[in-house]
Amino acid sequence: MPAEKAHYFTFHALRFVMKFPLVRAICVQTFKVENSYDFLGLKFRNRVGLAAGLDKNAGYLHELSALGFGFIEIGTVTPKPQPGNDLPRLFRLKKDECLINRMGFNNDGVEVVAERLKNRPSDLIVGGNIGKNKVTPNEEAVNDYAICFDALYQVVDYFVVNVSSPNTPNLRELQDKKPLLEILNRLVFLRNEWIKKGVISKPILLKIAPDLTLSQIDDVIEIVQESAIDGLVATNTTISREGLKTPKEEIETIGAGGLSGKILQNKSTEIIQYIHQKTNGEMPIIGVGGIHNADSALEKINAGAGLVQVYTGFIYGGPALVKHAARKIKQAAKF
Repeated sequence: MPAEKAHYFTFHALRFVMKFPLVRAICVQTFKVENSYDFLGLKFRNRVGLAAGLDKNAGYLHELSALGFGFIEIGTVTPKPQPGNDLPRLFRLKKDECLINRMGFNNDGVEVVAERLKNRPSDLIVGGNIGKNKVTPNEEAVNDYAICFDALYQVVDYFVVNVSSPNTPNLRELQDKKPLLEILNRLVFLRNEWIKKGVISKPILLKIAPDLTLSQIDDVIEIVQESAIDGLVATNTTISREGLKTPKEEIETIGAGGLSGKILQNKSTEIIQYIHQKTNGEMPIIGVGGIHNADSALEKINAGAGLVQVYTGFIYGGPALVKHAARKIKQAAKF
């Protein structure tokens, strides 16, 4: 079955079986790992979450919350609905336990998603990953992020600013200091406006690419500190194709897209470790990239991440990965 078709089939099947209270109760009991953890002023049920991209439209939060996640990040959401890139746009690299995707921020638009989030599970931490529409020029991108931020402010617990996806043309140019600071400063200003209205402060994080040089990462650290946002999500998918076992011809046939999965494990961990050391452990980091078993999840925590997220590893390993990773991190914290 084509990868994207399999994705929707699986989610529809998940929704169907979760309608049976006994099935849901068994899932909750089987996969639940209680390991309460305070991070960014929020209390997470455990330290393993679902990365953005799997439940873009917040359509399956109730079903996914029964599979052991400590938190779930929805999106990437844009102001207006958009279909994303042409099919096919999601590809499995089974030999590498990786995926290549060029989805292109396909989503229902922020108004629909915000409405849906009004019925989210009350006991689950939900993050909102926000981006810009494909047709919005980079010079006006700040307005798209502001629209999404305001629309989601009262229905999510934290925000992630996505300027690092390789699947929206020229999006990564927004990682440069001037446009990035403009976006982050606007969001911090809007947050302050919400606080003045009596709404609690919501953490803002920036998601970065694994393809940045160390000097670019230094710039990012400086930008985070200057803008007074709360931390980083490291890392997004990569445009590199180095080190894959899948034949080169197959990779070339697939074409462009962001690569995720096992191959990213070391690169992502190195970036987390670099940021952690560079900031003397003072910058909050959510670690994501290449987590495929409990050991690779703990590796991210040991490198300096406060929380971790899974995506491709969950596709290949299922909810057992979430349970084993959360349990391993919990046991390690005891020593």
